[in-house]
Amino acid sequence: MPTISKDSVSHLTVGSEEAGQRLDNYLVKILKGVPKSHIHRIIRAGEVRVNKKRAKPEQRTAEHDIIRVPPIRTAAPAGSLKNGFQAAPPPREFEIVFEDDALLVIDKPAGVAVHGGSGVSFGVIEQIRRARPEARYLELVHRLDKDTSGLLMIAKKRSALVKLHEAIRAGEPEKSYLALGVGTWQPENRHVREPLLKYTGAQGEKMVRVSADGQSAHTVFRLLEHYGGSVLHQIGISQLSLVEATLKTGRTHQIRVHMQSQNCPIAGDERYGDYRANRRLPKIGLRRMFLHAARLKLRHPLSGEPLALEAPLPDDLQNFLVMLKAA
Repeated sequence: MPTISKDSVSHLTVGSEEAGQRLDNYLVKILKGVPKSHIHRIIRAGEVRVNKKRAKPEQRTAEHDIIRVPPIRTAAPAGSLKNGFQAAPPPREFEIVFEDDALLVIDKPAGVAVHGGSGVSFGVIEQIRRARPEARYLELVHRLDKDTSGLLMIAKKRSALVKLHEAIRAGEPEKSYLALGVGTWQPENRHVREPLLKYTGAQGEKMVRVSADGQSAHTVFRLLEHYGGSVLHQIGISQLSLVEATLKTGRTHQIRVHMQSQNCPIAGDERYGDYRANRRLPKIGLRRMFLHAARLKLRHPLSGEPLALEAPLPDDLQNFLVMLKAA
């Protein structure tokens, strides 16, 4: 990763894997911790030059471009806040499921956002970039909710990112999740096709609901097991249902809202779940949303080789199922 001077002008040369990006997005990656609004200001003020010419934020970078960057203060050391800029995220590596020179697939733990923003200082991608300062290119291919664990793809080449996005738009990668619902999942509810509409909640949060005005959405569900017994009855829950959910479309919060629409919301889901059940489930060991990205089938973006990747249930979720089965 190029080093930016805080005291003098820097000149950066765009490499092959950095070509084709918007100028503002390229600088966001280089100027760690600098707000995008500030980057826009210095571009529009003419302080950033591309091949000695003024540029616009949306201009695309090309290989061998020379980009002039003015003296600028980037992120302060981890744990501090300086000059109004967010402190640098701590470096962190995550469990690797697959890696080659084009693609990295990790097993993301629950409770970690995939990227910074919306009140989150940093996420997986910022931490991996800090842990791999020699990497010239690392970009998220898709998203997982903060409280969802499991398989997450990161492109190590722009050519891989472009191919993967093309494949996602064509519906080619098969992503399957394991989810535990509060209630009795009906086996006949195999195909749930309910259009989903995004809206803003009362606290400004991102929300989704079933609506005829929304985008088409299709999830294929397979019932794996029902759980009942005295432990659940003691906390006022009659049954829990473990399902496999395979996405046919990739809408925001799709599985969560589709399960809610079938009166079997995901256990521990604070946004779309059963409020009373969520208050009681921690008493028997479930302390987070039970949603895990378990399986991923796709063709390698550059070689075309078929990949079938899996991430086992984390110990906390697996132990909870073992307890339910034994109860």
